Amino acid sequence: MEIAGYFAPVLIGISLGLIGGGGSILTVPVLVYLFHVDAVLATAYSLFIVGVASVIGSISYFRKGLVNIRTAILFGIPSVIAVFLTRRLLVPAIPQTLFAIGDLEVTKSVSLMLLFAFLMIAASYSMIRKDKTITEAGKEEQRRFNYPLILLEGSVVGMLTGLVGAGGGFLIIPALVLLSKLPMKEAVGTSLVIIAAKSLIGFFGENGRAMMDWKFLILVTLAAIAGIFIGFALSRKIDGEKLKPAFGWFVLVIGVYIILKETLLA
Repeated sequence: MEIAGYFAPVLIGISLGLIGGGGSILTVPVLVYLFHVDAVLATAYSLFIVGVASVIGSISYFRKGLVNIRTAILFGIPSVIAVFLTRRLLVPAIPQTLFAIGDLEVTKSVSLMLLFAFLMIAASYSMIRKDKTITEAGKEEQRRFNYPLILLEGSVVGMLTGLVGAGGGFLIIPALVLLSKLPMKEAVGTSLVIIAAKSLIGFFGENGRAMMDWKFLILVTLAAIAGIFIGFALSRKIDGEKLKPAFGWFVLVIGVYIILKETLLA
Protein backbone atom coordinates (compact mmCIF):
# COMPACT_ATOMS: atom_id res chain seq x y z
CA MET A 1 0.00 0.00 0.00
CA GLU A 2 2.87 2.38 0.82
CA ILE A 3 4.54 1.62 -2.53
CA ALA A 4 1.24 2.40 -4.26
CA GLY A 5 1.08 5.56 -2.17
CA TYR A 6 4.41 6.83 -3.51
CA PHE A 7 3.48 5.81 -7.06
CA ALA A 8 0.22 7.80 -6.91
CA PRO A 9 1.88 11.25 -6.52
CA VAL A 10 3.94 10.45 -9.63
CA LEU A 11 0.66 9.98 -11.53
CA ILE A 12 -0.65 13.24 -10.04
CA GLY A 13 2.46 15.02 -11.32
CA ILE A 14 2.12 13.40 -14.74
CA SER A 15 -1.43 14.74 -15.05
CA LEU A 16 -0.20 18.23 -14.14
CA GLY A 17 2.60 18.08 -16.71
CA LEU A 18 0.46 16.44 -19.39
CA ILE A 19 -2.93 18.18 -19.14
CA GLY A 20 -1.99 21.27 -17.11
CA GLY A 21 -3.97 20.42 -13.96
CA GLY A 22 -6.57 18.15 -12.45
CA GLY A 23 -4.19 15.83 -10.63
CA SER A 24 -4.01 17.88 -7.46
CA ILE A 25 -7.59 16.92 -6.63
CA LEU A 26 -6.37 13.35 -6.04
CA THR A 27 -3.72 14.38 -3.48
CA VAL A 28 -5.96 14.29 -0.39
CA PRO A 29 -7.56 10.88 -1.21
CA VAL A 30 -4.05 9.45 -1.78
CA LEU A 31 -2.84 10.76 1.59
CA VAL A 32 -5.96 9.62 3.46
CA TYR A 33 -6.60 6.19 1.94
CA LEU A 34 -3.10 5.01 0.95
CA PHE A 35 -0.99 6.61 3.69
CA HIS A 36 -3.75 6.75 6.36
CA VAL A 37 -3.10 10.42 7.14
CA ASP A 38 -5.85 12.19 9.10
CA ALA A 39 -8.11 14.14 6.69
CA VAL A 40 -7.47 17.53 8.33
CA LEU A 41 -3.68 17.03 8.27
CA ALA A 42 -3.94 15.68 4.71
CA THR A 43 -5.48 18.97 3.53
CA ALA A 44 -2.47 20.81 5.00
CA TYR A 45 0.01 18.40 3.36
CA SER A 46 -1.87 18.77 0.09
CA LEU A 47 -1.44 22.55 0.14
CA PHE A 48 2.35 22.11 0.24
CA ILE A 49 2.47 19.35 -2.40
CA VAL A 50 0.08 21.17 -4.75
CA GLY A 51 1.86 24.50 -4.18
CA VAL A 52 5.35 23.20 -4.95
CA ALA A 53 4.11 21.13 -7.91
CA SER A 54 2.35 24.20 -9.34
CA VAL A 55 5.55 26.27 -9.02
CA ILE A 56 7.43 23.66 -11.05
CA GLY A 57 4.55 23.31 -13.52
CA SER A 58 4.30 27.07 -14.11
CA ILE A 59 7.97 27.48 -15.10
CA SER A 60 7.46 26.28 -18.68
CA TYR A 61 4.43 28.59 -19.05
CA PHE A 62 6.53 31.53 -17.84
CA ARG A 63 9.19 30.71 -20.42
CA LYS A 64 6.59 30.67 -23.19
CA GLY A 65 5.03 33.96 -22.03
CA LEU A 66 1.77 32.23 -21.15
CA VAL A 67 1.30 33.81 -17.69
CA ASN A 68 -0.76 36.99 -17.32
CA ILE A 69 0.77 38.65 -14.25
CA ARG A 70 -1.93 41.31 -13.96
CA THR A 71 -4.69 38.71 -13.85
CA ALA A 72 -2.70 36.50 -11.47
CA ILE A 73 -2.41 39.40 -9.02
CA LEU A 74 -6.05 40.49 -9.40
CA PHE A 75 -7.44 36.97 -8.93
CA GLY A 76 -4.71 35.84 -6.57
CA ILE A 77 -4.93 38.50 -3.84
CA PRO A 78 -8.50 37.71 -2.64
CA SER A 79 -7.78 34.00 -3.12
CA VAL A 80 -4.62 34.13 -0.99
CA ILE A 81 -6.37 36.13 1.75
CA ALA A 82 -9.31 33.68 1.76
CA VAL A 83 -7.14 30.56 1.98
CA PHE A 84 -4.98 32.08 4.73
CA LEU A 85 -8.00 33.08 6.85
CA THR A 86 -9.71 29.73 6.22
CA ARG A 87 -6.69 27.74 7.46
CA ARG A 88 -6.06 30.11 10.37
CA LEU A 89 -9.62 30.68 11.60
CA LEU A 90 -12.30 28.52 9.94
CA VAL A 91 -10.69 25.05 9.91
CA PRO A 92 -9.61 25.17 13.61
CA ALA A 93 -13.11 26.41 14.55
CA ILE A 94 -14.91 23.38 13.04
CA PRO A 95 -15.89 21.03 15.92
CA GLN A 96 -14.50 17.48 15.90
CA THR A 97 -18.05 16.05 15.80
CA LEU A 98 -20.65 17.99 13.82
CA PHE A 99 -23.71 15.76 14.32
CA ALA A 100 -24.87 12.13 14.33
CA ILE A 101 -27.51 10.38 12.20
CA GLY A 102 -28.30 7.02 13.80
CA ASP A 103 -25.05 5.06 13.91
CA LEU A 104 -23.37 7.47 11.49
CA GLU A 105 -21.28 10.10 13.25
CA VAL A 106 -20.35 13.02 11.02
CA THR A 107 -16.95 14.15 12.24
CA LYS A 108 -14.75 17.00 11.08
CA SER A 109 -12.66 14.59 8.98
CA VAL A 110 -15.74 12.94 7.42
CA SER A 111 -17.31 16.30 6.54
CA LEU A 112 -14.10 17.50 4.87
CA MET A 113 -13.83 14.27 2.86
CA LEU A 114 -17.48 14.54 1.75
CA LEU A 115 -16.98 18.16 0.70
CA PHE A 116 -13.86 17.03 -1.16
CA ALA A 117 -15.81 14.25 -2.90
CA PHE A 118 -18.47 16.67 -4.17
CA LEU A 119 -15.72 18.97 -5.47
CA MET A 120 -14.16 15.98 -7.25
CA ILE A 121 -17.48 15.22 -8.94
CA ALA A 122 -17.77 18.88 -10.02
CA ALA A 123 -14.18 18.79 -11.31
CA SER A 124 -14.80 15.55 -13.21
CA TYR A 125 -17.82 17.11 -14.94
CA SER A 126 -15.71 20.05 -16.15
CA MET A 127 -13.09 17.63 -17.53
CA ILE A 128 -15.54 15.23 -19.19
CA ARG A 129 -17.74 17.92 -20.75
CA LYS A 130 -16.11 19.92 -23.51
CA ASP A 131 -17.47 23.42 -22.96
CA LYS A 132 -17.55 25.28 -26.29
CA THR A 133 -18.44 28.50 -24.49
CA ILE A 134 -15.13 28.47 -22.62
CA THR A 135 -13.12 27.56 -25.72
CA GLU A 136 -14.74 30.28 -27.80
CA ALA A 137 -14.44 32.87 -25.03
CA GLY A 138 -10.68 32.42 -25.01
CA LYS A 139 -10.59 33.30 -28.73
CA GLU A 140 -12.51 36.53 -28.34
CA GLU A 141 -10.87 39.91 -28.33
CA GLN A 142 -9.65 41.39 -25.06
CA ARG A 143 -12.41 43.07 -23.09
CA ARG A 144 -12.71 44.82 -19.77
CA PHE A 145 -12.18 42.61 -16.75
CA ASN A 146 -15.27 41.79 -14.71
CA TYR A 147 -13.61 42.95 -11.48
CA PRO A 148 -16.41 42.20 -8.96
CA LEU A 149 -16.89 38.63 -10.24
CA ILE A 150 -13.14 38.00 -10.41
CA LEU A 151 -12.71 39.15 -6.79
CA LEU A 152 -15.71 37.07 -5.67
CA GLU A 153 -14.57 33.94 -7.51
CA GLY A 154 -11.03 34.39 -6.16
CA SER A 155 -12.38 34.53 -2.60
CA VAL A 156 -14.63 31.46 -3.06
CA VAL A 157 -11.86 29.39 -4.65
CA GLY A 158 -9.46 30.45 -1.87
CA MET A 159 -11.91 29.35 0.82
CA LEU A 160 -12.44 25.96 -0.86
CA THR A 161 -8.69 25.50 -1.22
CA GLY A 162 -8.25 26.27 2.47
CA LEU A 163 -10.92 23.74 3.44
CA VAL A 164 -9.99 20.78 1.27
CA GLY A 165 -6.40 21.46 0.16
CA ALA A 166 -7.10 21.21 -3.60
CA GLY A 167 -5.78 23.74 -6.09
CA GLY A 168 -9.16 24.43 -7.70
CA GLY A 169 -7.84 24.75 -11.25
CA PHE A 170 -11.16 23.40 -12.57
CA LEU A 171 -12.81 26.53 -11.12
CA ILE A 172 -10.01 29.02 -11.81
CA ILE A 173 -9.41 28.26 -15.51
CA PRO A 174 -13.03 28.80 -16.66
CA ALA A 175 -13.14 31.99 -14.56
CA LEU A 176 -9.97 33.34 -16.19
CA VAL A 177 -11.24 32.54 -19.69
CA LEU A 178 -14.76 33.89 -19.21
CA LEU A 179 -14.14 36.82 -16.85
CA SER A 180 -10.62 37.91 -17.89
CA LYS A 181 -10.91 36.84 -21.54
CA LEU A 182 -7.60 34.94 -21.48
CA PRO A 183 -6.78 32.35 -24.17
CA MET A 184 -6.99 28.81 -22.78
CA LYS A 185 -3.23 28.12 -22.61
CA GLU A 186 -2.59 31.46 -20.93
CA ALA A 187 -5.40 30.72 -18.47
CA VAL A 188 -3.75 27.39 -17.57
CA GLY A 189 -0.35 29.04 -17.00
CA THR A 190 -1.87 31.89 -14.97
CA SER A 191 -3.95 29.47 -12.89
CA LEU A 192 -0.81 27.49 -11.94
CA VAL A 193 0.80 30.69 -10.59
CA ILE A 194 -2.36 31.51 -8.59
CA ILE A 195 -2.58 27.96 -7.23
CA ALA A 196 1.10 27.99 -6.24
CA ALA A 197 0.78 31.30 -4.37
CA LYS A 198 -2.41 30.56 -2.46
CA SER A 199 -1.49 26.96 -1.63
CA LEU A 200 1.96 27.77 -0.23
CA ILE A 201 0.80 30.86 1.67
CA GLY A 202 -2.08 28.81 3.08
CA PHE A 203 0.32 26.06 4.13
CA PHE A 204 2.81 28.38 5.81
CA GLY A 205 -0.07 30.05 7.64
CA GLU A 206 -0.80 26.75 9.39
CA ASN A 207 -0.79 26.69 13.19
CA GLY A 208 0.35 23.06 13.54
CA ARG A 209 3.37 22.86 11.22
CA ALA A 210 5.61 21.68 14.07
CA MET A 211 3.57 18.44 14.23
CA MET A 212 4.15 17.60 10.56
CA ASP A 213 6.27 14.73 9.25
CA TRP A 214 8.57 16.75 6.99
CA LYS A 215 10.51 13.74 5.71
CA PHE A 216 7.31 12.08 4.52
CA LEU A 217 5.96 15.33 3.06
CA ILE A 218 9.15 16.03 1.08
CA LEU A 219 9.29 12.46 -0.28
CA VAL A 220 5.70 12.65 -1.56
CA THR A 221 6.36 16.10 -3.02
CA LEU A 222 9.49 14.86 -4.82
CA ALA A 223 7.46 11.98 -6.27
CA ALA A 224 4.92 14.49 -7.64
CA ILE A 225 7.71 16.66 -9.11
CA ALA A 226 9.20 13.61 -10.84
CA GLY A 227 5.78 12.97 -12.33
CA ILE A 228 5.59 16.54 -13.66
CA PHE A 229 8.80 16.10 -15.65
CA ILE A 230 7.53 12.78 -17.01
CA GLY A 231 4.29 14.55 -17.97
CA PHE A 232 6.22 17.32 -19.74
CA ALA A 233 8.13 14.69 -21.75
CA LEU A 234 4.93 12.82 -22.65
CA SER A 235 3.17 16.07 -23.66
CA ARG A 236 5.52 16.34 -26.66
CA LYS A 237 4.08 13.10 -28.03
CA ILE A 238 0.57 12.93 -26.56
CA ASP A 239 -2.24 15.48 -26.77
CA GLY A 240 -3.22 16.02 -23.13
CA GLU A 241 -6.61 17.47 -24.09
CA LYS A 242 -7.65 14.10 -25.53
CA LEU A 243 -6.83 12.38 -22.24
CA LYS A 244 -8.73 14.87 -20.08
CA PRO A 245 -12.21 13.22 -20.44
CA ALA A 246 -10.79 9.80 -19.46
CA PHE A 247 -9.07 11.36 -16.46
CA GLY A 248 -12.36 13.09 -15.61
CA TRP A 249 -14.18 9.74 -15.47
CA PHE A 250 -11.45 8.40 -13.17
CA VAL A 251 -11.86 11.39 -10.84
CA LEU A 252 -15.65 10.86 -10.88
CA VAL A 253 -15.27 7.22 -9.80
CA ILE A 254 -12.92 8.22 -6.95
CA GLY A 255 -15.36 10.95 -5.84
CA VAL A 256 -18.27 8.49 -5.70
CA TYR A 257 -16.08 5.96 -3.86
CA ILE A 258 -15.22 8.56 -1.19
CA ILE A 259 -18.91 9.34 -0.60
CA LEU A 260 -19.69 5.61 -0.22
CA LYS A 261 -16.62 4.99 1.93
CA GLU A 262 -17.40 7.84 4.35
CA THR A 263 -21.13 7.06 4.66
CA LEU A 264 -22.47 3.61 3.73
CA LEU A 265 -19.15 1.74 4.12
CA ALA A 266 -17.99 3.62 7.24
